[in-house]
Amino acid sequence: MTVQDTSVPSADAPFVAFDGPMAIVGGGAVDPALLRSLVAHGVALVGADGGGDAIGDAGLVPAAIIGDLDSLRDRAGWDGRTRVIHIPEQVTTDFQKALYSTSAPVTLAVGMTGKRLDHTLAALSAVLQFAPKRRLLVVDEVDVALAVVGPVAFDAAARERISIHPLLPVGFVRSSGLYYPVDGLTLEPGGLLGTSNEGTGGRVEIVPRDDTPWLLILGKERLWDLVAVAGVSPPGA
Repeated sequence: MTVQDTSVPSADAPFVAFDGPMAIVGGGAVDPALLRSLVAHGVALVGADGGGDAIGDAGLVPAAIIGDLDSLRDRAGWDGRTRVIHIPEQVTTDFQKALYSTSAPVTLAVGMTGKRLDHTLAALSAVLQFAPKRRLLVVDEVDVALAVVGPVAFDAAARERISIHPLLPVGFVRSSGLYYPVDGLTLEPGGLLGTSNEGTGGRVEIVPRDDTPWLLILGKERLWDLVAVAGVSPPGA
């Protein structure tokens, strides 16, 4: 097997650009009602291989289906209905293929968690890889996680759950609005974590020492708030 750098597409690789928000849908746990809500808010749906079936099962048509296509139930059935991009390389996951083959102001990852732990871990690895290059949010059945590079500020209710998850060791200079401040702390996998912190009510500000990516995790009902935190106006705003 020839290993190649697929963090960005090659000169002859297909590419799909979106002016508004995009959701890459995988084959994990997917709520059809969420997909329909995203479309109603003007979010383009892209299937990562078998994620195209999840979109179809919700009664929707993806803007594109991207991947090695080994999980798509009926490849021929999508011909003429949407763009199907076959990327046969086996160095990356279908989520990574969809990421390096698209661009959008903000990208939601749906169906990248649940069902299989290895797929969930691979998705988080892809988020770490692409967080410095694009605005990414991972949405699951309960939470939404924004991949943050640098400082972040947002409003939170008193006692609202706010989790700060390190993808790599990341130090924090200061924070405000947190029940448990992270001032001067270093969070890291296998070490100190920031799970289930809480807001004190009002403005929250978190300032890391550098641009190491980390995850800000709130309840799924805060999806559009975190889209705004990512620097993109929510659809319809």
